[in-house]
Amino acid sequence: MGKDYYAILGVGKDASNEELKKAYRKLALKWHPDRNKDNTEAADKKFKDISEAYEALSDKDKRHIYDQYGEEGLKGGAPPGGGGFPGGGFPGGGGTTFSFSSGGPGSGGFGGFNPSNPEDIFAQLFGGGLSGMGGRGQGAQFMDVDNGMGGMGGMGGMGGFGHGGGHGNNISARRPQEVTRPLACTLEELYNGCTKKLKVTRRTRSAAGSITPSEKVLQVNVKPGWKAGTKIRFNKEGDNMGHGAQDIVFVVEEKPHSVFKRDGDDLKVDVTLTLDEALCGFKKPLQLLSGKSIFVSNSNSVVQPGQTSRMLNYGMPISKHPGKHGALIITYNVKFPTTLSLSQKEKIREALAE
Repeated sequence: MGKDYYAILGVGKDASNEELKKAYRKLALKWHPDRNKDNTEAADKKFKDISEAYEALSDKDKRHIYDQYGEEGLKGGAPPGGGGFPGGGFPGGGGTTFSFSSGGPGSGGFGGFNPSNPEDIFAQLFGGGLSGMGGRGQGAQFMDVDNGMGGMGGMGGMGGFGHGGGHGNNISARRPQEVTRPLACTLEELYNGCTKKLKVTRRTRSAAGSITPSEKVLQVNVKPGWKAGTKIRFNKEGDNMGHGAQDIVFVVEEKPHSVFKRDGDDLKVDVTLTLDEALCGFKKPLQLLSGKSIFVSNSNSVVQPGQTSRMLNYGMPISKHPGKHGALIITYNVKFPTTLSLSQKEKIREALAE
């Protein structure tokens, strides 16, 4: 029985192209062999299946044949009159052209689907491509100099690539003009600003065809108030495989915080009160992202569960308006006792009856 491409990607048979792409991205990152060094063989097989499933289902023509005839029909060639496509070639998903072997003389239809190199698909979906060398680990690599966190290779510049072994024709694919990488920042770093240094290993192809790696440290000055999605571009610092050097674009990603949650320019925080604090008043210290501490207090009114208070100018810095901040929004959670003694109940009744 052939492979169930829908099950491999974990999607339904009515999945849209966007859902397919989302499923592929999640699974490809999880099962990429470079991220599974202790289980490379199993990860490699899984990675290939995921790529094959995405490539087949993301193209409407291939998907149509697969839905009718399954994996065997797709790879073996649809029977004459069964919806075959002369010449054996289809436009691949995501605007990229893939090559397939054409049918033999007299086949009269689709010649069979030959899956592309999974690294090619991975590179295209994650903003880069292979250099035509046909192997994993190609392309510009990145490392956070301060934290020593290595990046994943295999996502640099794209040159021509083909499918060997007699299957398909060589296709010249245009090299992406930029390669995108995440820049993970803590909420403290986005509040106070910081400097991040990232080591880039880039490759350059000479006129003779030899590949020379070189390293360079790029410095990103994170400004206070930057938000997730902010882009920092370094022109012509990526791979140059003979078509001009790529730009490198870092995209800010915000790490979750254990206390605060960001909402635009505002910060949100939960404060837990005991019942007596909610009824009688409280004064609690709260350490801000700046490192300073303030006191959150109330003695004038009873605090209801879920009640909020808003402290202006204690939120995130507003990068476009230096010196200005958003608000700090405090939500109060009231912790009720689980049990009360008879004596406590009587005292509460007496107090509330007054």
